[in-house]
Amino acid sequence: MAHTTSGEWFYERTSLARDGWETVVDGAIVGWQYTGIRVAELAGTSVPLEAAAVERIVVPLSGSFTVTFQLDGDPGTHTQVLAGRKSVFHGPTDVLYLPTGTDAEISGTGRVAVAEAPTNKKFPVAYIAAEGVPVELRGAGRSSRQVHNFGTPQALAADRLIVCEVITPAENWSSYPPHKHDEHIPGHESHLEEIYYFETATSKGLDSPTSAEPFGYMRTYASAAGPIDTLEEVHSGDVALVPHGWHGPCVAAPGYDLYYLNVMAGPDPDRVWQISDDPAHAWIRETWNGQEIDPRLPYTA
Repeated sequence: MAHTTSGEWFYERTSLARDGWETVVDGAIVGWQYTGIRVAELAGTSVPLEAAAVERIVVPLSGSFTVTFQLDGDPGTHTQVLAGRKSVFHGPTDVLYLPTGTDAEISGTGRVAVAEAPTNKKFPVAYIAAEGVPVELRGAGRSSRQVHNFGTPQALAADRLIVCEVITPAENWSSYPPHKHDEHIPGHESHLEEIYYFETATSKGLDSPTSAEPFGYMRTYASAAGPIDTLEEVHSGDVALVPHGWHGPCVAAPGYDLYYLNVMAGPDPDRVWQISDDPAHAWIRETWNGQEIDPRLPYTA
């Protein structure tokens, strides 16, 4: 069931279905301004991406896809094949950045996400191969996680979009310590909306019965910017929105790995990700000193 009250920003799988997409987050949600996401499951079929004043990144979640597109002011038709991957737990994928005003169609078999941010400023089309995606192992011990930074300012030229994906192995915590980015403090904190799109699976190397239901948890709570109170059990296809507030941790339950795709954008003049840790929990970072990164990482193809 979709939640739309001021204190609830969590949507279960298919609750935001629209126009052939399993999930659509955009400005149709009251109070949502700067980011969007579309998710579809295709079986040799296609979905359109109509030309609009949004920049986009096409992200294969599982499977392979062909993106056919026409740039604003260009009469020609272009094609990019995305080889994709077996699942989100099999390492990075190749991705495609499409500038504002681009008309496109995605075809193939599998699950695909499209990250979006409204803008009228144009940047070049960019294809990033899987082997070119910066992979970061962040944290240590039970706070170890794997981050794919294909849509960050260091990896991609764009106007507003900041996009990455995170793998949290079973029993680990990520988006931790809790942090926020809901006010513009130059050099210290960015004002960014954020989308969390989740997938879950039985942890690598484990066999599970068909009755298994992989899950994790996600927490968001109020800051001075406004009220919010999210504590949800998350499953594949669920979406959590963070318009403001402290967010974290995301917790992977024992036996189950957790993935999320983060889509961020905001009104600041600079495209930068800067955060403030919750002062009550910032000290946790110091406990990572001397700890090893979880030896299960990195997850690869």
